[in-house]
Amino acid sequence: MWLRLRGGRRLRRPARGRVMAIRVLIADDDPVVRAGLAALLCEAGGFDVAARAADGHEALTLTRRHAPDVILLDVRMPGVDGISALPHLVTLAPVLMLTHSRDAGTVREALLLGAGGYLVHGEFTAEDLIRAVRDVREGRAHFTTTAATALLADLRASSQPQRAVASSTERMHNSVTYGLSSREAEIMDLIASGMSNQQIAGACFISEKTVKNHINRIFAKLRSTTRSEAIARWLGTARPGVTGHG
Repeated sequence: MWLRLRGGRRLRRPARGRVMAIRVLIADDDPVVRAGLAALLCEAGGFDVAARAADGHEALTLTRRHAPDVILLDVRMPGVDGISALPHLVTLAPVLMLTHSRDAGTVREALLLGAGGYLVHGEFTAEDLIRAVRDVREGRAHFTTTAATALLADLRASSQPQRAVASSTERMHNSVTYGLSSREAEIMDLIASGMSNQQIAGACFISEKTVKNHINRIFAKLRSTTRSEAIARWLGTARPGVTGHG
């Protein structure tokens, strides 16, 4: 039997006198990692590996199908990576990042996008992982050393908020200047970050053909013929009305 919670999430009602296992979805492109995590959780007891996914798109599909209690999510995966899928997954279940990525910027981004915890491979024991899964399910944050250090650095950096405000203001100014829609501005940000059309399609959950159509409109509005020229205009290193050669 299922109980429906606020936000559309469902929770199974255990039979009287029975403790239900925590259902976990594992998303990692490495089959050895998926198998190892599944074996560890099953051996610990009290867990049920509901599904395994090889990328972010499959994780989203299987999460909708199996309604896990917690998602273990890798960062770097082919196609749709963990960071791109994260905003969609956190609306369905608590997410615990479980990855080799130690990059402080990635840790901060994952937390800002809604991850309930961040574990770096090599920094936790089996007992730590079990505790982290239970904590994240109950809404308690859990981090390994690298992630905690990145979080501390982010808190210290928040003492300089003007830079972030200026970046947001500049983005809004550029959108108005060039007449980009909110979707076009989002895609232009992804282009500026270095993503390919395929990666943008995965991140936005749209087809590559749709991405190309958006890019054609964006380039027309920015009066650009190449990615490098469009990026220069978007980032403010080229002036509106001045045509470059990319």
